[in-house]
Amino acid sequence: MQRHSTHSPLLSLPGAVPAEGRDEGVAAHYGDLFREQRALADGTGFVDLSHRGVVAVTGDDRLSWLHLLLTQHVSDLPVGRATEALILSANGHIEHALYLVDDGETVWAHVEPGTQAELLAYLESMKFFYRVEVADRTDDFAVVHLPAGSIAEVPEGVVVRETPHGRDLFLPRADLESFAASHGPAAGILAYEALRIEAHQPRLGAETDHRTIPHELGWIGTAVHLQKGCYRGQETVARVQNLGKPPRRLVFLHLDGSEVHLPGHGAPVRLAADGAEGRQLGFVTSSGRHHELGPIALALVKRNVPVDAPLLVGEKTAAAQEVVVEP
Repeated sequence: MQRHSTHSPLLSLPGAVPAEGRDEGVAAHYGDLFREQRALADGTGFVDLSHRGVVAVTGDDRLSWLHLLLTQHVSDLPVGRATEALILSANGHIEHALYLVDDGETVWAHVEPGTQAELLAYLESMKFFYRVEVADRTDDFAVVHLPAGSIAEVPEGVVVRETPHGRDLFLPRADLESFAASHGPAAGILAYEALRIEAHQPRLGAETDHRTIPHELGWIGTAVHLQKGCYRGQETVARVQNLGKPPRRLVFLHLDGSEVHLPGHGAPVRLAADGAEGRQLGFVTSSGRHHELGPIALALVKRNVPVDAPLLVGEKTAAAQEVVVEP
């Protein structure tokens, strides 16, 4: 997976500690994870998401064309209305997740770091005779997140994607440092991720693997429109919706706070009653430390795992589950 070639200039801010893995290029935190989380929860500060890919689609047919490719109904998407959508494989497995807004002339989308090249290659292959142009604008625009409740002013002319969870700004990359100077305090990606996990929001590459379907993650409703067809993978979505049940389901985990280390992505999940030698029934997809809830995680488990069963993560971390996707 390709990464953006430069690291954020905001890594030079006082206390900045670089993130690793899929969030490499921005700050993990700026010296105080819980203070940063509390600021976001209170509607202050911002999060540097400038490592995310930015894709723009222009042309008279942009909405009707995207409508044919995406899981979401976007043919008459109102100007300024945020939505999210998926691109599926022919078998209905999730390949891309797009976070969209149309400004009247251009559909702007931000995507997972490093996925924009593969996404653009697919979009280019599907243009045919439609009046559309697609472009990778990651070098020119940086995504910045303002939390819900923020009263911070948005610079004039900046495209905004507003959701119940906050506002995503498509900020000219050259303005990132001046924006930070006037919109602090900065919060790192670990604070942002902890609040994402708390909100049960799935993330491509974290909650997904090569066989994930939208029903397993609760992406039905927010990213999939069940009354539209004519997109790749739609048959699988319709079949599971009408006739079957997904093989796995997303759960939220409250982890035993006495453990020093958080379980990493892929840590096995078992029934606590079976112990560390029991059969693996799922795996951790994301974990974090929350300023109020303590250590938390999301996990994918088999659909038939009892919803009230105490779980064991890894070798010894006890976990209590909350239902995200009904079995």
